[in-house]
Amino acid sequence: MSERKVLSKYYPPDFDPSKITRTRGPKQAGPKVQTVRLMAPFSMKCTHCGEFIYKGRKFNARKETSDEKYYNITIYRFYIRCTRCSGEITFKTDPKNMDYECERGAKRNFEPWREAKLNEETEEERLDRLEREEAERDAMKDLESKVHDAKQEMAISDALDEIRSRNARIEKAEKEGKAADVPTAPVDDLRKKQEEEDAEAARRAFEGRGLPDIGEEEIEEDMVDAPIETPVVTAFLKKPKEKKDFTAALGIKKKAAASATTSMPPPGKTVVAPKPTALLAGYDDSDED
Repeated sequence: MSERKVLSKYYPPDFDPSKITRTRGPKQAGPKVQTVRLMAPFSMKCTHCGEFIYKGRKFNARKETSDEKYYNITIYRFYIRCTRCSGEITFKTDPKNMDYECERGAKRNFEPWREAKLNEETEEERLDRLEREEAERDAMKDLESKVHDAKQEMAISDALDEIRSRNARIEKAEKEGKAADVPTAPVDDLRKKQEEEDAEAARRAFEGRGLPDIGEEEIEEDMVDAPIETPVVTAFLKKPKEKKDFTAALGIKKKAAASATTSMPPPGKTVVAPKPTALLAGYDDSDED
């Protein structure tokens, strides 16, 4: 079997490479289109005949470079034909959601996981929302600062007007040779009056409050000289616990103990044992032969 890959090519005898010239044809008008082999990126239903096209089915498609872009990413458009009615179906890339978008000729089948993913907030939407909130917050902050500055300017202007009027009154009184009647600030008078009222209320509260009765007993002088009776403390003696004899329970026979009346003889004294009268009773009255 010969090899499929041809390494050498046939050149006819009349071949002249100098006659080959590079020619430029007319530029292609419109978007760039090329034929590619692809698989269906999602399952769809043809809107012309109702044919279902499953995901992964292979097609010979036309690839078109569109003018649309997403963050400098080129968006491509693909054209395929329905396998039943040869209706044209168009879909394009969707780099925003990292997917494909069906444009016309077919309807994409329902995918619950895709719907849930689309309802979620993307990173771009989250950034836009944060930027809007930051702008609104800055606007409110600027408004509050402007209101505060306006109030402060009004207070300063009122204080300056009061100082100017007082200085003018004093200067006029000095020219006329009279004592200037400058009223004191009403704030100091109110503060002093409030302090006096608080002191008076505290004094009344402490005067009307009596000391609590803790039930102390009065001690007379005769009771001091009287002797102190000491309470009698009862002492309890601990009785030793008697030991139980378990020999009878175990079946051990014990010899009878000696009589309590028998006492040991003192040292150096001879003790004469008593004669057994019961055994020698028959020998006392016997006659000797």
